[in-house]
Amino acid sequence: MMPEPPRERRTAANRSPALRPIAFFDVDETLITAKSMLDFARQAPHSLRDDITAQASGQRHSADADLTAMRRRGASRVEMNRVYYRRYAGVSLARLQEAGRDWYHAYRTRPDGYVRAGLAALARHRRAGHTIVLISGSARPLLTPLAQDLGADRILCTEQFADAQGVLTGEVDRPMIGEAKAEAVTEVMAKRGVVPADCFAYGDHESDFGMLQAVGNPVVVGTDLVLVRHAQASNWPVLPADAGPRCACARRPGPLGHDDPSAIG
Repeated sequence: MMPEPPRERRTAANRSPALRPIAFFDVDETLITAKSMLDFARQAPHSLRDDITAQASGQRHSADADLTAMRRRGASRVEMNRVYYRRYAGVSLARLQEAGRDWYHAYRTRPDGYVRAGLAALARHRRAGHTIVLISGSARPLLTPLAQDLGADRILCTEQFADAQGVLTGEVDRPMIGEAKAEAVTEVMAKRGVVPADCFAYGDHESDFGMLQAVGNPVVVGTDLVLVRHAQASNWPVLPADAGPRCACARRPGPLGHDDPSAIG
């Protein structure tokens, strides 16, 4: 069962935005059941075909081969995240954003596309007036329509580099995985002057452990053995990862993809 926000926190909507409690949500297998980057990649060669040069196409196939080899040798998620994004070298950022909107528009109709408990938790935090932050190793073009659909306030993600013409280079800033998540969460809380005791974090994988430790109210989603053991030892709540459709509790505040929730106002 999701922890009930303390009664005094229900007045959060009346606070200055900078002082409102923050709820950080991992995305893949915490809010949605898919791994967004891989799910999108299965469609990307079709939706982006006209925007991939011969050179970029070669880089994409090379990246696919590298990922397969890296999985076999047990490479870290951070390493694999960087290699994944190289497939988009030479692709227009605007085209990727369009493809991301198309992908999510189709995804949101799936009957098993969402984690029921994750969506319900997000809706409860939103009703309590908390600031909602999505944090993920996925790409902003995929996360923006999801964040807009669910009413999130900010996205922390793996940021792709583009050149002066708006063409992706295939390189990224810091993969938003593992300790990078913990650092980003800590940075946001410090910048906004919100104490960890007033903040929540939701994650499904052992790589989310640092992020969960960074807040006063960590919540595990699903059955990851490492996280569940920590939850049992530390009395953290554990939510089920049962799949379901996008429910009515996840409001759609505006047209998908038109407002960019990249920063908290």
